[in-house]
Amino acid sequence: MQMAIDLAASNLKSGKGGPFGAVIVKNGEVVGKGSNEVTSTNDPTAHAEVVAIRNACKNLNTYQLEDCEVYASCEPCPMCLGAIYWSRVKKLYFAATREDAANAGFDDSYIYNQVPLKPEKRDIGSVQLMRPQAVKVFEKWIASEQKIPY
Repeated sequence: MQMAIDLAASNLKSGKGGPFGAVIVKNGEVVGKGSNEVTSTNDPTAHAEVVAIRNACKNLNTYQLEDCEVYASCEPCPMCLGAIYWSRVKKLYFAATREDAANAGFDDSYIYNQVPLKPEKRDIGSVQLMRPQAVKVFEKWIASEQKIPY
């Protein structure tokens, strides 16, 4: 956890992004790490946890991290939490809370409140189009013998 916190603190000096760090560990060995790179890469998805997941997947040559643990300097935002679940890690540890982040100007409560709403009730307008055509792609996926399930 100290390494994740140190990565967050180093961002204060480097200016790469916000004060967040994450480390991914497998069998007691660091296999991925990342710090927030949102402002330096102009990538709103470059949160520390996502950067660390990408780094660990590259280092382990896999798209799933089922035997790994994430150490994050702060409770993950909804996007990062989703990425953590998709990566199939077995455990998440975090230091600061989402309330601590909000006090520092990183308030995710708006997104947490938007997620459970029906798409048409969210502040960002969502309109469903061409469902039958999209469902046909899923049907082809289901029938495919070349798919790699994940």
